[in-house]
Amino acid sequence: MTATPGQPDSPSVPCAPRPRRPLPRVPDRPRGPLRDAFALMALPLVAALALPAAFAGGGTRRWFGGRAENQRAEAQAAKDAAAAAFYELDTAQRDLRISIETITAVDDSPAARRAVADFDALGRRIDEVSHRYINAVDAHDLDRDDLEASTASRARGELTAAKEELDRVKQELDRFTEGLGPLLGKAETQLARLAPAVERARQALLGASNALDSVRASQLKADDLAARLAALSPELTKLNQGAGRHGVPETLERAERVTREAEAIRVEAERLPDRAAEIDHRLVSLRTRAQALTTRSEQVDPILSELRRRFTAACWQDLQRVPDDAAEHVRQAETKLAEARSARAEQRWADATALLSTVRALLNSTDEAVSAAGDRLHRLNAVQKDPQQEIERTRFAIRDAQRLAMAGRNTPDPQDARPLDDAVSRLDRAVATLDGRHPDYWHFLTETEAVRRAVARVVSRIREERGTGH
Repeated sequence: MTATPGQPDSPSVPCAPRPRRPLPRVPDRPRGPLRDAFALMALPLVAALALPAAFAGGGTRRWFGGRAENQRAEAQAAKDAAAAAFYELDTAQRDLRISIETITAVDDSPAARRAVADFDALGRRIDEVSHRYINAVDAHDLDRDDLEASTASRARGELTAAKEELDRVKQELDRFTEGLGPLLGKAETQLARLAPAVERARQALLGASNALDSVRASQLKADDLAARLAALSPELTKLNQGAGRHGVPETLERAERVTREAEAIRVEAERLPDRAAEIDHRLVSLRTRAQALTTRSEQVDPILSELRRRFTAACWQDLQRVPDDAAEHVRQAETKLAEARSARAEQRWADATALLSTVRALLNSTDEAVSAAGDRLHRLNAVQKDPQQEIERTRFAIRDAQRLAMAGRNTPDPQDARPLDDAVSRLDRAVATLDGRHPDYWHFLTETEAVRRAVARVVSRIREERGTGH
């Protein structure tokens, strides 16, 4: 943005370089302290070369007296000061442009877009004052031999005004730069995260690849994991193309996603030998359990026979299908076990795991049904022998709830008293059913259980309201 004016034929007084109209910014021009030092050092050097000619009697400049020369010197000083202000503003604008480019590379938020627009407007303001400064420099040749004092004085005034305007715009630029702090800090943070994030993604992919190689070396297949790893190849290509092509936020997000997926593949690959061993163990364990349930289900018919002989139909009707259901469930479980063994042999790990889960669910339901028949007979035997134990157990629960409801009160809360009174009446009705010739002991047991559950709900509500928690 600067150039030195042409020198006259006669020796001249040292002067600052005269700027020319702004050219496109060149990145490698001197900047900052180095450029300022160069500008300051150049003036004494030119002065040292010019002085001998001025005093040797060979110069052609005419001597106009002290006032004109004083005005020339003041004008030259104003010109130098304006040039320094111009260069300082130019340097600050270049530095700020780098900050703006950093922000726009990372941030597309409304605040960032507003900062770019403000920077452009400030750039236009800088161009305006720069042109006025250049015009002031071009308007006056301070090296003319016949420079008049009035002309030098006018030049000094215009150059001083240009410097003041440059200084004001520099202050605006400084304030704008300070306001960019949060945006610039966020952008620099993201840029600082970029290279490590991409490197982590590359290392995670390498780790996943090595883990798969190790699994294959142990004669285990990992086709699904290999397919997932292959699907990440396009993502790695985009990471290698860089943020300049795909944007910093997108590249950061892609690197983190690739890292997560590659890490998951690596972990699953490293667990594969243990997973295979676990599947083998479950195949054996569930096969043994299915065989045991087959034996236990054969004992349900004798239990049902005893229930039919000693108790009313209401006590055993819901258990009628247990033997057939148990046999069917065990058969289905054995079929799924065979499919799981095939999946294991073909190293279809996900299929094998899913089939084994189905087997376990079938065996669990069978186990519950078979156990229910034996438990029913045990409980009916106990209540037939001594129903009083069940009655006292339920009455104790009701009395305990009543004491809690009356604690610290003269009268119970109606919302507590009503369900507790209903529980007493319900227990009395259940006890009355035992007086017949063929008591329905199962109905009696289910009623006492229902009463205890209702009482437990009242106790829980009271404790919650009083905040005791126990």
